[in-house]
Amino acid sequence: RDGALTEVKGLVEKPKLGTAPSNLILPGRYILQPDVMKILETQEKGAGGEIQLTDAMASLIGKQPFHGVTFDGRRFDCGSKAGYIEANLALALEREDIGAHIRDFAKAELAN
Repeated sequence: RDGALTEVKGLVEKPKLGTAPSNLILPGRYILQPDVMKILETQEKGAGGEIQLTDAMASLIGKQPFHGVTFDGRRFDCGSKAGYIEANLALALEREDIGAHIRDFAKAELAN
């Protein structure tokens, strides 16, 4: 249900296909306690050879309250170049001030 508060019991950063413990994601909007910054100072590299905020957040689960709010809507993977462009195009098309112009531009580009 959109907007429902749920207790988070665990986090996995970029799980391998078929190993995810749920169908929920972290879309990148957080309200965090300052403790997470202390953990990040000494955090080892995780998935992708990067220091992962998700790993620091996961280490706090069970030590302090940790909740998420469900969102039932579109999401884009802005971590990829294609996803970033898809997000910008989709949101631009929804705007009253530029949507028609962007739609015409895209149609003209696709016709070439």
